[in-house]
Amino acid sequence: MKILYGVQGTGNGHLSRARAMAEAFRQFPELEVQWLFSGRPPEKFFAMEAFGDYWCREGLTFVHKEGKIDQIATAQQLNLPLLLRDIRELPVQDFDLVISDFEPVTAWAAKKRKCPSLGLGHQYAFNFSIPAPAFGWTARAIMKMFAPAQVSLGMHWYHFGHPILPPIAQAHEEAAPNNGEEQDHVLVYLPFENHGPLLQQLAQLPQKFTVYGLPTDLPKADNITLKAPSVEGFRGDVASAKAVICNSGFELIAETLTLGKPILTRPLKGQFEQEANALALKELQLAKVVDHIDAITVGRWLQEHPKGVRITWPDVAGAIVGWIAEGRKDSAQQLSTRLWEGVTPGQTAAQPPAEPAQAIDEMADSDSVQEIKGSEST
Repeated sequence: MKILYGVQGTGNGHLSRARAMAEAFRQFPELEVQWLFSGRPPEKFFAMEAFGDYWCREGLTFVHKEGKIDQIATAQQLNLPLLLRDIRELPVQDFDLVISDFEPVTAWAAKKRKCPSLGLGHQYAFNFSIPAPAFGWTARAIMKMFAPAQVSLGMHWYHFGHPILPPIAQAHEEAAPNNGEEQDHVLVYLPFENHGPLLQQLAQLPQKFTVYGLPTDLPKADNITLKAPSVEGFRGDVASAKAVICNSGFELIAETLTLGKPILTRPLKGQFEQEANALALKELQLAKVVDHIDAITVGRWLQEHPKGVRITWPDVAGAIVGWIAEGRKDSAQQLSTRLWEGVTPGQTAAQPPAEPAQAIDEMADSDSVQEIKGSEST
């Protein structure tokens, strides 16, 4: 079976999910995968060995400025003639299945030629009634039409009573230095913030910070370490951190939850997905959500000695690839139910899901880290 797999490369979360899927595909040699990435210049991709001779297209992306979407700059950078040409010329007819991780070129090429297509990723969870801001029809239409698919598998930190899958999130302990021993730094990943003011605010605190996502040659204080992009280095620093500060992207928070680390998060203003994620995090009580990041906000949060929530997700990537290899005989609801059985205690196919806050309360123990125990296999 030949598969064309498109990945939106604007954020590193899509790439992290794709790496997990690439590893799962290796267990099924009968599935031949051609990877395609868009959303950033080819030279900006890193650690791409898992994807072999992958393709790149320009695709679509959003421009961010000082912590919010710059709508004018986003519109100005759109090369519509190139996008339409890439969609028209993509040889989707050579493949048995097109998978899109919210990647528009592959999704629209499959739609135009009526090829079998599967949408896979967090954004497809918004096809259902889940926590979301009142952005109006425009933002919702963009989410729906950005990368359409015949069948979709949405993912979220909770199912909200719908056939939504748990996240594809690999535990970070395996990459942790010093046998996973916790250090005294806070991991910061805020690539969309205004760099100078962010570092000035962090410099006012006695806490040590390890910061990714910013240029490493910026002036910084002694309590701040700036690090260049690195898959294994980042995983190790998250695993050994005492807490994580980040924007409200989906994948990093899902992976941080496998470690039970406290999370302080600020959604990217004007970005529908991140603001919706922030609402869900509040409802599920999984993280502290704030409107801005500064020395006072961070300092107060650390003084509160925040607790983390630990969730062990099942092998979602392996389950999806196995589902594809077996001809997708089960429905999305059946796949979802099977995967969530190990994540939400007491849930069965015949029972309605518990309310989010109730589910978290039922899972809490008396330690400083709450643990939601997931199944080890699917």
